[in-house]
Amino acid sequence: MASKKYSLLTGFLCLLASFAFSQTGPTGGYDPADSSVVPDKRMPQHTEFLNGTYNFPAKPRNQWEVGAKFGAFNISGDVASQTNTGFGVHVRKAVGYVFSFRLEYMYGNGKGLSWLPSTGYLHPNVSATENPWKRLGYTGPVYYNYKTTVQDLALEGIINLNNIRFHKARTGASIYAILGFGGTVYDTKVNALGDNGQRYTQFANVSGGVWDDRKDTKDELKDFLDDSYETDAENFGDRRPKIGGNTFKPVGHVGAGVAFKLSNKVNLAIEDRVTITKDDLLEGQRWSEQGDLTQDPDLYNFLSIGLNLNLGSKAVEPLYWLNPLDYAYSEIRNPRLMRLPKPVLPDADGDGVTDQFDQEQTPQGCPVDSHGVSRDTDGDGVPDCRDKELITPTYCQPVDADGVGKCPCPEGCGPTVDSNACVTTLGALPSVTFSGNGATLNNDAKGLLASVAARLRNSPECRIVVIGYCASSKSEQQRSWDRVNAVINYLVEKEGISADRMIFNYGQEGGDCNTVDIRAAAAGEEGPNNVPAPHPNLRR
Repeated sequence: MASKKYSLLTGFLCLLASFAFSQTGPTGGYDPADSSVVPDKRMPQHTEFLNGTYNFPAKPRNQWEVGAKFGAFNISGDVASQTNTGFGVHVRKAVGYVFSFRLEYMYGNGKGLSWLPSTGYLHPNVSATENPWKRLGYTGPVYYNYKTTVQDLALEGIINLNNIRFHKARTGASIYAILGFGGTVYDTKVNALGDNGQRYTQFANVSGGVWDDRKDTKDELKDFLDDSYETDAENFGDRRPKIGGNTFKPVGHVGAGVAFKLSNKVNLAIEDRVTITKDDLLEGQRWSEQGDLTQDPDLYNFLSIGLNLNLGSKAVEPLYWLNPLDYAYSEIRNPRLMRLPKPVLPDADGDGVTDQFDQEQTPQGCPVDSHGVSRDTDGDGVPDCRDKELITPTYCQPVDADGVGKCPCPEGCGPTVDSNACVTTLGALPSVTFSGNGATLNNDAKGLLASVAARLRNSPECRIVVIGYCASSKSEQQRSWDRVNAVINYLVEKEGISADRMIFNYGQEGGDCNTVDIRAAAAGEEGPNNVPAPHPNLRR
């Protein structure tokens, strides 16, 4: 019967293994950038990782496992064991990708019946008060038997053996080893009296003792033995601690198992656990038949199949189901969080256009277009970096080596006393538009300011007013100031226009908050060319 049970479990194991390993299984793990699965105490490391100042992602919060199992339980001792049943429950928590802790409770029923006659209990050193056969007055060969209930509670370390994989993201089966320690309480009874409460006289008539006849011997014994198990077996008396009247013994566990993943929440596990007791009375008999009263500690074994569930919200799967190399491999394959070095492209003349697109070796400091060619805004043949007159009218060309042209002066073109002369001369000046909340000039704005500077160079007697809008809050006031300041600084520093020719005017009403207007100053109009920032702490 026992061999059939083992064969059934072995066949079931092979079936599940073939199913699990034939599946590709889910690929990938959790998202290392997901803050919701990172506990508060590890958030500083998570922040450093996302900022690129620490190479390792924080360990995520992972789910607990709870499980229940049942299977074959038997005791290995001096009396031949019969396979019986047991069940267990556990809770498991991973502390890393390889190691986890498990708290497990197990309940088992063990039975045994020897097919060999025994007389070792008659040794003079065997206590008549402790040994049940001697206590009941047996004087001849007996056939040892027992029924034992075992309960243990153990803390176990589970070592995962195959989740760190180099050629596959994840697997459908988890192979693990078990090491643990705990405590066992057991109660052992022997069947030494019949239904009438008398000793079994039939022991003397059983033809036991030959290995080949062990089945026949057991059949003979079962014909007259009842199932009462009414007599307390030897249990060391008060020399062993008791819990609820049952003997207590510290124990150790070793074992192995394999779990088959059915989903991200459910797995089926088959495992075998051997418990080392250093106790020789689990089957009620401690004396050997060798005449020297030697003792051999008993073991018990629990071969089980169980269903396990993963529990927990805002947590990843238990870490022993994840491959810690998955994140590293995914970053190598498709970088997403990896810090990549900036590409270095050759630019021999330092004009900002790489050599492969540069059509000219430009002198240092000369602005260029997208092809690396020096800019010549007015098309007079003199690059802007050497042109002292950035925009020379066509009718004033050709120009000299400095880009300055000679414009014909018609009769009566001398100075005018018209109060609106500058308004007429400079004409309508462009507005500069900014985007967002910034005060940075884009290339279009710089081109517009270059044209304003050219007009000012052609009209050295004229001044301009630079106007920014909106002042309903401190931030708007400062933003208006920043933008007016950016326009004036560009005209002074980049276009060489004197600051004395500009009037600084910010925080006005009636205009677009994102626009700075420029107009010619009227005759006699005065104003500062530099104003302190209204809220310097808000400067960008």
